Amino acid sequence: MKVVLKNLTKRFPSRDKKHPEDVIAVNDFDFTIPDGKLIGLLGPSGCGKSTTLNLISGLEKPTKGQIFFGDDDVTKLPPENRGIGLVFQNYALYPHLTVRGNILFPLQNLKGSAKMSKQDMEAAALKAAKLVQIDNLMERKPAELSGGQQQRVAIARALVKMPKVLLLDEPLSNLDARLRLQTREEIRRIQKETGITTIFVTHDQEEAMSICDEIVVMKDGVVHQIGKPQEVYDNPKNLFVAKFLGTPPINVFKGKVKDGGLYIGDEKVLDAEGVRDGDVYAAIRPEGFKPDDNGAFSLDLERIEVMGRDISVIAHHEACENVDIRAIISSEYVIDTRREKVRCGLNPRKVFIFDDKTEERLF
Repeated sequence: MKVVLKNLTKRFPSRDKKHPEDVIAVNDFDFTIPDGKLIGLLGPSGCGKSTTLNLISGLEKPTKGQIFFGDDDVTKLPPENRGIGLVFQNYALYPHLTVRGNILFPLQNLKGSAKMSKQDMEAAALKAAKLVQIDNLMERKPAELSGGQQQRVAIARALVKMPKVLLLDEPLSNLDARLRLQTREEIRRIQKETGITTIFVTHDQEEAMSICDEIVVMKDGVVHQIGKPQEVYDNPKNLFVAKFLGTPPINVFKGKVKDGGLYIGDEKVLDAEGVRDGDVYAAIRPEGFKPDDNGAFSLDLERIEVMGRDISVIAHHEACENVDIRAIISSEYVIDTRREKVRCGLNPRKVFIFDDKTEERLF
C-alpha cells in the first residue's frame, strides 16, 4: 500500500505563558512511501517522528495537510478503519491474556462482514505466531516471556489482520544490545516475507541504516533529507545530517577556503576547487583519515584503541569542535605512540564542507 503525505502539519498549543506561540511538531511534511518498502523516520528526541507516525495511524489529527493510503484520502478516517498495524515501544500487551489471547484479540473485535469464524481466527493467529517464531509459546502469559519474546507477540498481534500499513514506534528501545540486533533483523525478514509497507520510527541511526530501504532525517518537525541510507551517509545535505549519521560521529573542524584550498589551522589539507573563499565547517568521517608521514594534516596524538580488525586513533586539534577526534584505520598500519603528533592524508570523498552560517553543504 502506497502512503502519501501532502503538506502534513501538526501544531500543539503552547503551555508556556512566556512563549504562547504554538509548538510545531511536524512542519509541511511532503513524502510518498512506496508500496512494500520499509521506511525509517529518524531523528533526535522531539524531532516529530512519533507525531508523524501518530498522524498516519489516526491517533492524532493534522492541523493541515492530507494523508492518502493508495488513492484513498484517510485524513479524517478513525484509526480502526485505516487498516493499520501499530507496535508500541512498551509492547502494550494484555497481562491477563496468553500469547494466543493477545494475538487473537484484534480478530475477536472484528464486526460485520469482516467477522471471522473461530477456526479461521485460530489459523490466522497461528500463522502470525509462526511468522515471528513464537508458535511454541502460545499458552504463556506476558510475565513469563523475555523482552524480545514480548516484542514478537506485539508484532504478531499487529500482523494478524494483515494490515495495509505496519507502524513501528521505537520497537527496540527496551531491548538489550544483542537482542536489539537480532530483533531488527527479524523485523526486516518479516517485512520482506509479508511485503507490507512498514514505517519504522527510531532515534538510533544504526538501526535505521541497517534495515530501511529509505530514511527520513528529521529535526524540530522539519524533514532535512530523504534517501537511501548509504546515499544520505555519503552525501549529507547539511551539517546536522552529517553529525547525526555515523558511529563514531563525524569530526567537525572550523576551517576556511582560500584560493581553491581547504585550510584547517595553518595547514592546507585538501583541494577545494569551486568552493567560494571564506570561513567554513570541515567535517571528516572517522574512516576518512589515512596515516601518512608526509600527509598534509597533523593531529595531536592522545592514544590508540585496538579493536581487532581496525584501530581507533584518538587525537586532538585546536580547530576541532569534538571533544576527541576519532580516526578509524586498518590494523595493518603501525602508529608510533611515542610521538606527540601523527600526520595523515584525507580521503576527499569522506570530507564535507559546510557554510559556517547556514550549515548547508557547499559543493
